[in-house]
Amino acid sequence: MQDIIKILIGIAVLVLGVFIGKLLSRFTKEELKLGQSWFKIIIILSLIIGVVGLILGNDTLMFSMFFIAIVVSGSLKVRKGKR
Repeated sequence: MQDIIKILIGIAVLVLGVFIGKLLSRFTKEELKLGQSWFKIIIILSLIIGVVGLILGNDTLMFSMFFIAIVVSGSLKVRKGKR
């Protein structure tokens, strides 16, 4: 039962990451223009490490990396849509 609660909390935090990414993109427009290639590298590395955390069964690593990927990709998507 505790594992299910932990997973549900992790999913809720990941969903919250979408809104945090959109909020960050509104405040950091200049950084998104200059560092777009770096943000893409961060997304790819975060997804790879997140999958490794999933395979190893390390929930903390998995959810942390997926959160980073969601926040960064959410901020990039909002920026592209405003062009």
